Amino acid sequence: METREIARLAALAAEEKKGRDVVILDISGISLIADYFVITSAANRVQLAAIADRVEEVLAEHGVPLLHREGHANATWILLDYGGVVVHVMLEEARDFYGLERLWGDAPVFRPEALTTEAHSSIISGVTSENARNEEE
Repeated sequence: METREIARLAALAAEEKKGRDVVILDISGISLIADYFVITSAANRVQLAAIADRVEEVLAEHGVPLLHREGHANATWILLDYGGVVVHVMLEEARDFYGLERLWGDAPVFRPEALTTEAHSSIISGVTSENARNEEE
């Protein structure tokens, strides 16, 4: 399975558990650590754990092995490492504080529904974080 599809599945799983502001950053052109970051916010620790657990379940159902999990239900940030895709589930305060979208500001940012077809995937490369913010307004 391609990393783009893994990122999309992870993002959709986060949305199933009402993850807030789910975005996918395409860092493949600017970093060697992964191809995609999936970032989502949770309102509280219970939701944080539920989102992370659901992402793990969905990707396991598709045969995608989890390489490493950092953080736990009492944390403010859970990181799920799938090699080419790293999923960040963060409490809203932690997301605001660490500002991953700002740190990786050169990466194209898009929403998971944008990757539902190959046609959309080819268009995504021109989308920037500024464009993603403008779409929300």
